[in-house]
Amino acid sequence: MAGTPIPPSQPSRLSSPHPHPLSHSRSTAMSSGGRGGKRRTAPPQAPSAAAAKRAHPMPTTGTPQPPPPAPPAATAEEEDMMDEDVFLDEAILAEDEAALLLLDRDEALASRLSRWKRPALPADLVSGCSRSVAFQQLDIDYVIGESHRELLPNTSGPAAIIRIFGVTKEGHSVCCQVHGFEPYFYISCPSGMGPDDISRFQQALEVRMKESNRSSNVPRFVKRVDLVQKQTIMHYQTQKSQSFLKIVVALPTMVASCRGILERGITIEGFGSKSFLTYESNILFALRFMIDCNIVGGNWIEVPRGKYRKAARIMSYCQLELDCIYSDLVSHAAEGEYSKMAPFRILSFDIECAGRKGHFPEPTHDPVIQIANLLTLQGEAQPFVRNVMTLKSCSPIVGVDVMSFDTERDILLAWRDLIREADPDIIIGYNICKFDLPYLIERAEVLKIVEFPLLGRIRNSRVRVRDTTFNSRQYGVRESKDVTVEGRVQFDLLQAVQRDYKLSSYSLNSVSAHFLGEQKEDVHHSIISDLQNGNSETRRRLAVYCLKDAYLPQRLLDKLMYIYNYVEMARVTGVPISFLLSRGQSIKVLSQLLRKAKQRNLVIPNIKGQGSGQDTFEGATVLEARAGFYEKPIATLDFASLYPSIMMAHNLCYCTLVPPEDVRKLNLPPESLYKTPSGEIFVKPELQKGILPEILEELLTARKRAKADLKEAKDPFERAVLDGRQLALKISANSVYGFTGATVGQLPCLEISSSVTSYGRQMIEHTKKLVEDKFTTLGGYEHNAEVIYGDTDSVMVQFGVSTVEDAMKLGREAADYISGTFIKPIKLEFEKVYFPYLLISKKRYAGLYWTNPEKFDKMDTKGIETVRRDNCLLVKNLVTECLHKILVDRDVPGAVQYVKNTISDLLMNRVDLSLLVITKGLTKTGEDYAVKAAHVELAERMRKRDAATAPTVGDRVPYVIIKAAKGAKAYEKSEDPIYVLDNNIPIDPQYYLENQISKPLLRIFEPILKNASRELLHGSHTRAVSISTPSNSGIMKFAKKQLTCLGCKAVISF
Repeated sequence: MAGTPIPPSQPSRLSSPHPHPLSHSRSTAMSSGGRGGKRRTAPPQAPSAAAAKRAHPMPTTGTPQPPPPAPPAATAEEEDMMDEDVFLDEAILAEDEAALLLLDRDEALASRLSRWKRPALPADLVSGCSRSVAFQQLDIDYVIGESHRELLPNTSGPAAIIRIFGVTKEGHSVCCQVHGFEPYFYISCPSGMGPDDISRFQQALEVRMKESNRSSNVPRFVKRVDLVQKQTIMHYQTQKSQSFLKIVVALPTMVASCRGILERGITIEGFGSKSFLTYESNILFALRFMIDCNIVGGNWIEVPRGKYRKAARIMSYCQLELDCIYSDLVSHAAEGEYSKMAPFRILSFDIECAGRKGHFPEPTHDPVIQIANLLTLQGEAQPFVRNVMTLKSCSPIVGVDVMSFDTERDILLAWRDLIREADPDIIIGYNICKFDLPYLIERAEVLKIVEFPLLGRIRNSRVRVRDTTFNSRQYGVRESKDVTVEGRVQFDLLQAVQRDYKLSSYSLNSVSAHFLGEQKEDVHHSIISDLQNGNSETRRRLAVYCLKDAYLPQRLLDKLMYIYNYVEMARVTGVPISFLLSRGQSIKVLSQLLRKAKQRNLVIPNIKGQGSGQDTFEGATVLEARAGFYEKPIATLDFASLYPSIMMAHNLCYCTLVPPEDVRKLNLPPESLYKTPSGEIFVKPELQKGILPEILEELLTARKRAKADLKEAKDPFERAVLDGRQLALKISANSVYGFTGATVGQLPCLEISSSVTSYGRQMIEHTKKLVEDKFTTLGGYEHNAEVIYGDTDSVMVQFGVSTVEDAMKLGREAADYISGTFIKPIKLEFEKVYFPYLLISKKRYAGLYWTNPEKFDKMDTKGIETVRRDNCLLVKNLVTECLHKILVDRDVPGAVQYVKNTISDLLMNRVDLSLLVITKGLTKTGEDYAVKAAHVELAERMRKRDAATAPTVGDRVPYVIIKAAKGAKAYEKSEDPIYVLDNNIPIDPQYYLENQISKPLLRIFEPILKNASRELLHGSHTRAVSISTPSNSGIMKFAKKQLTCLGCKAVISF
């Protein structure tokens, strides 16, 4: 093994499936890839390997460790916010196993890999603690270990130790172990409870905790119960504070068990049996630490000189391993020098496997034959390591370090050594979380290479793999795998692209073509084994293919600026970077809310979701659309950040809401209250400023500042950071409203969300009335203004003028006039003019978009088939071309003729098959669909035909509609496009005309043409070429096709 040899006596850590009595001095939090808490539900995952690299599903062959059993009472939402300790006594490698790490060490390989080591530490850091250490943190988790005797001389026994992994500006890796931070939560203190009662309460709680944690030998479960003065965030309170009990427990997992005891009820001497609502008891331990120490994701942390100790016992592979007290950490705001990025090492990798014909590669049978690796420093344009590891010889590749091995075992161990030596901070790839990483780990297990899965930064700590399932209304059901690599962030580009972009296909080929204009090397998966079994030249071709699959994710990462955007999002929202891919929006808002609440001495109750997620409230207004083709300019007036500005203007927050029963009781003057159109009461800022409005003000002010700095900035890296920041600030501001309306979320409050939408509806109606009342011929204007459509946050106005310049002038005047009638910061802005404008129905329109009277910017469409991804390409191309002819060329007859020509080509079989492919997402298994669907039935047929290439849940399924017997349903006529080409099966053009083309065309042409249907869909151009329809009815159901001699036609029998 290249790298620091590990003495056989040092313990290693395997996965432990459940807590166990503590018999060793250290344990670890089983966190999601080094995250600060155990996650039992997976993120919205990328599609399976089928939609990703190879259009195949990844088989589940078992994982190295069984998944931990979930507590029966916990809901999915609760589980997402639970810590779990995994104890090391079950996770230590036997001495003989640890000794294996020193065997099979290839000195030549070790010297090749050592070229890629990190820069050496300066002498003063190697020898002592004479200077402060500043680093950008990437990952935070925790372990359970013995209290540090030197830093905490007055404590003993097991304690949670926070581990922060990061990189210094010189590129040195750091593992900072932070001591002394204890898990805690709050409950409301019962009235009349004195110090003696609190002591008795602590004793009663300790007894109950011992009963429910019999297996643990922690000396004391409840460490302290302190009386503190706080205020709840819920509802407006006239008293400034009330008594709460702060309960400090020994280990993070004990927060959940203690909460359960208190919620169910506990008997307190002198008070009887009482149950408690808990406060801030559902916060992950690592997030709690970050909030209390004012640390945000991806920021720079400094440990001052003299305030840290070099670790006496080295537990990680990091160059610097420090121990310090949590109160000595200095957290720097992301400004000036501290807004810059450390030189993170990013490893992009891809594997190739030799699958059997008709089978997708399975780790139980099929070997790993190549692994391609690209190592890049963050901010550098080119990788400094281009490497490919191959099984058997491979011809040289220019600029690539080719390493050939005789056995698969050697490849896997060499890759592990590469990870150890190159020490990447971020591991990226395409579908690596569901395919590549689990495959490598499971394959090593099959080959009994026990020393392979030591890929994290903790010595002898094994990578853990668990099967996970994610279910949401937005993404459907996604099966995935959760891979824990401590100290390294995994960034699966497939997950990220699927989460952030709506595309018709998420294969690496399609995504690369879409964003980069590049594609994979042309090697079909069916010939991979043949290339491997050939000679060194054929294996070279496979190696180039494998390298390209590792290169494209790195290019996508740079092109889409993911590192900048995600680090800035982590800084803005305060959560660890790893949360951004694995969790939704609510944790980000909760993090900001907790930080602001802490500043205001407020505590947040642990309220379970108010319903099933089906509860609704009235949404935004959409004014009736006056459909038609408008050949005069249409001015568009938009509300800037509508929902955030409503919440700021009307002080809508948890802490400003006055329940109906409190309005009279508190005797509040009416002039100090806002009564919302939905009937809720909130106090005005002069009585109490809301936390949510304060968060929003800071986010939007910071966004304005970032955009102003962006205009001034010249350095491309600085521009990338600022652009990422302003985007993160915008998304964060818009998600605050959604957080209050999420009925199964962390802190739902429908009074806030329904008030926001009711104000929005009122403002749209108010805008319409003012425009139509002011801009009239009686008011001295040339024409009467008419509002032809209004959406959630915008209204479209026809002022009657004929030039774009005049429409812009009146639009600006209207925006300024109407803005003056609203409470600040609500502002109506004039943004653009549409001319001409085709309004089809609500949320469906198209027009030329003008921001400059001299020239239009682009053709803009909404809700039309040009942007819908479940239509075939023929429809998208046809609609786009028609709109171009109508709007840009002003040639309606030309558009009509183009439609007729296209329909004629379709019916005469002159259209390329690729234009007829329809794609739909497979969001659940076939039996879970209430009605039969074309793509679902096809996926099932493909699975029976060949499980290797069949789509699985999470994929998008491409299909075409073929000719079938008369009366056959669409789901019986769907077929795989490749299968259709291979078997020369005729397409059903009539289906495409009636079900794909006709409705979108009529929507566009009906406002323009009289009798559009007769003009477009009937006439000589609709003559069709006759193709015999395959019959599967009557006696033909029982017929069998027999092979005959092409010459004499005799039946061939086998």
